[in-house]
Amino acid sequence: MAPSSRPFPTTRRDALLGGVCLCCLPGLARGSASLDEVSPGVFIRRGPDAEATPANAGGIANIGFVIGRDAVLVTDPGGSLADGAWLRAEIRARTQRPVRHVVISHVHPDHAFGAGAFLGDAPEFIGHAALPAAFAARGDYYRARLAELLGPENAGPVVAPTRTVGPDDAIVDLGDRRLRLHAHPTAHTTCDLSMLDAGAGLLLPADLLFVGRIPSLDGSLSGWLAELDALAALAAPRAVPGHGPALVDPAPAIADLRRYLTTLRDDVRAAIAAGRPIAATIETAAAAERGRWALFDDYHGRNVTQAYKELEWE
Repeated sequence: MAPSSRPFPTTRRDALLGGVCLCCLPGLARGSASLDEVSPGVFIRRGPDAEATPANAGGIANIGFVIGRDAVLVTDPGGSLADGAWLRAEIRARTQRPVRHVVISHVHPDHAFGAGAFLGDAPEFIGHAALPAAFAARGDYYRARLAELLGPENAGPVVAPTRTVGPDDAIVDLGDRRLRLHAHPTAHTTCDLSMLDAGAGLLLPADLLFVGRIPSLDGSLSGWLAELDALAALAAPRAVPGHGPALVDPAPAIADLRRYLTTLRDDVRAAIAAGRPIAATIETAAAAERGRWALFDDYHGRNVTQAYKELEWE
């Protein structure tokens, strides 16, 4: 997606409503943020179904870490230096084992801009093979808009991956647990990375799975539906979504997201066939889903627009 279309609109209010993670200044309180141990050694902070505000310090994504025998892996470092610094402090409150791996699941700021808080640990920063190109296209834009809102000293740097994944899966060994990382074809974004802890029966699909909060389409609608099928085929008993509860049963969660995306696809296809323009389609496509998702009216219109642009060229 071109920088002008995502994710920083032109006003401060719109920026806070635009689906990005804009944290508060590093000195502000973290509010009621806390971590759940969703599996032995796996700690997740649930991001609220809300927009970024000073009260939540912009911590709206599910982020966390995995403690192994020899090292720690961070699974998304958060949306800013403040969010990342908070997460790092939570790690240090639980273990002094080195942070050797920081996974950046995709390009969106609410999952990526906390990476700067871990630079002093000198970990490997792991991302999809397409993430460097995504950062090259958008990173400076994202940071400039963050600097406008927070000040340059609070925006945090763009941290490119030092290790990329794809086309083959990668294994990260923490000593007593092995995590498999998979680079997906274009779906939620062009650079989605998921992680599987097979020993714990735990899938971490990041923003390939939204639960309760309206998904944000920034890649390919058809591709996302295909990747949901791939995630379901893993038959993992538990999952940590990118947004929503810290731990879910993946089967019904995937089914809910598939229903929304399928309804969106079918309704947009029907609108295109009928010759209806995008503006009219926004009012009608998947309207029955409105009561099922938090922040529906803030994100759904853009999803319709993205789907229309993709599907009109089928």
